[in-house]
Amino acid sequence: MRDDDSVIEGRNVVLEAFRSGKTIDRLFVQDGLNDGPVRTIVREAKKQKIIIDFISKERLDEMSKTGHHQGVLAYTAAYSYADIEDMFQLAESRGEDPFIIFLDEVEDPHNVGAIIRTAEVAGAHGVVIPSRRSAGLTATVAKASAGALNFLPVAKVTNLNKTIEDLKKRGMWFVCADMGGTTMYELNLKGSIGLVIGNEGSGVSTLVSKNCDMIASIPMKGQINSLNASVACGVLTYEIVRQRSFT
Repeated sequence: MRDDDSVIEGRNVVLEAFRSGKTIDRLFVQDGLNDGPVRTIVREAKKQKIIIDFISKERLDEMSKTGHHQGVLAYTAAYSYADIEDMFQLAESRGEDPFIIFLDEVEDPHNVGAIIRTAEVAGAHGVVIPSRRSAGLTATVAKASAGALNFLPVAKVTNLNKTIEDLKKRGMWFVCADMGGTTMYELNLKGSIGLVIGNEGSGVSTLVSKNCDMIASIPMKGQINSLNASVACGVLTYEIVRQRSFT
């Protein structure tokens, strides 16, 4: 799902976005184009470590809102991304153990925005999203966050698994949500903690799940055995808050 106002098209428009310092989430280039302006755009994207997809003209035509993409289209972010280090510094400034929420391919921008809002209200120190197959910081995400993006760091990483491995070396423990896990009330969720929330349909990926230290399930008493990703995040987030605050 993509906001119309987060799509920019045309070589000059995309080049100006780079030159002005606008945050680009992803770049799409018509396969086979290799003239001067396109090379400049691709070079700038690589320098900024932006994901580049080389796709057919037909696919670009489908994605285009104006019909004048000139072989180049980009997704922009409404807000700039932070670094994970900013989250550790925020935790240190509050005298708290780090509490960070990680999104594993959560694609609905309304869910991402709602999770960012919950994270900020609950006192988490940041949200981490992967570069691929995840909603970026679009206008819809910003709106759904209800202003939380002004106060909460959000980082984008290339490899979520590698990031989790690196942070485990820094003393973080990771818990992911899955209905086949241990009831959340039975887990020790104190200390330096990372909460992983999975995709709306498939949940947390197998590799990420195996990399987590704990798997938490939310007790369910009704006939439906699943929750919306942002609701599940809210429930688990406040169990972590409860344990950190009152036990």
